[in-house]
Amino acid sequence: MIRVGIVGYGNVGKGAALAVTYAPDMELSAIFTRRDPASIVAPGGVPVFSFDDALSKTSDIDVMILCGGSATDLPEQGPYFAKHFNIVDSFDTHAKIPEYLASIDAVAKNKTAVIASGWDPGLFSLMRVFSEAVLPNGATYTFWGKGVSQGHSDAIRRIEGVKNAVQYTIPVDAAIEAVRSGQSPAFETREKHIRECFVVAEGTADRDFIEKTIKEMPNYFSDYDTTVHFIDESELLKSHSKMPHGGLVMRSGSTDSINSHVIEFSLTLESNPEFTASIIAAYARAAYRLAEEGKFGAKTVFDIPPAYLAEKSREEVIRDLL
Repeated sequence: MIRVGIVGYGNVGKGAALAVTYAPDMELSAIFTRRDPASIVAPGGVPVFSFDDALSKTSDIDVMILCGGSATDLPEQGPYFAKHFNIVDSFDTHAKIPEYLASIDAVAKNKTAVIASGWDPGLFSLMRVFSEAVLPNGATYTFWGKGVSQGHSDAIRRIEGVKNAVQYTIPVDAAIEAVRSGQSPAFETREKHIRECFVVAEGTADRDFIEKTIKEMPNYFSDYDTTVHFIDESELLKSHSKMPHGGLVMRSGSTDSINSHVIEFSLTLESNPEFTASIIAAYARAAYRLAEEGKFGAKTVFDIPPAYLAEKSREEVIRDLL
């Protein structure tokens, strides 16, 4: 059995605990938290420890799953844990992946660390590589949603006068259909996605100010067609408490002057954190296998043979799935 530890017990951490429970070759050994361990109700009576106790458990854990956020948690926690444990995470700040990978590789001298193993980056990244390799003469497109963007929702909640908020990223159907038709269009940012916001304002808050601040927020909303709806908190909890997501990776290309082709890979997710955690758990298995072979250092999804993800043996994978 692969002994798994979890760092952080938010949405992804809870999903990781579920994923490990469903894996027949894994067992959850411990959860580590920055909160009061006594406040965590862990599944199956799994022990919960303080974050600061982790280094005393190096001999009890084969792979540590890091479930912190990419903005502030993982840049610190990744290098810290990779020095002492085999790790896997879902770091998802695309532009900073090379920098983060280097920081992990610098310390993972005798450990295996798999980073950025969610669905994007992760599964979508693999599909972009596969499709561009198969159709070198073409263009690749990634559409996200319809789904809740946790980062954008958090950005809205930080605006003065906002009590709560949820933001949906929604792909533009006309853009998807243009790619499906075999075209290779060049899109502006706002032509691919729209953003829809559901906001609970404080009682006396200036709603015009909130809406203007949202729509003009650089890096989040200013480049998109954005709609803001003000609702009460009961409606938000009733209709917008789940965390669905998904999207498409598409490649439109040609193999000669006559024949064009479209590759499409899609996901429809009722729970973004639970699905992400299921991917992380599969890559935890791969990290364990690589470490057993002495293949240390920082790895991405591009570096790992697909058979290493499966609970089945290589022979079973070939027999059953090839």
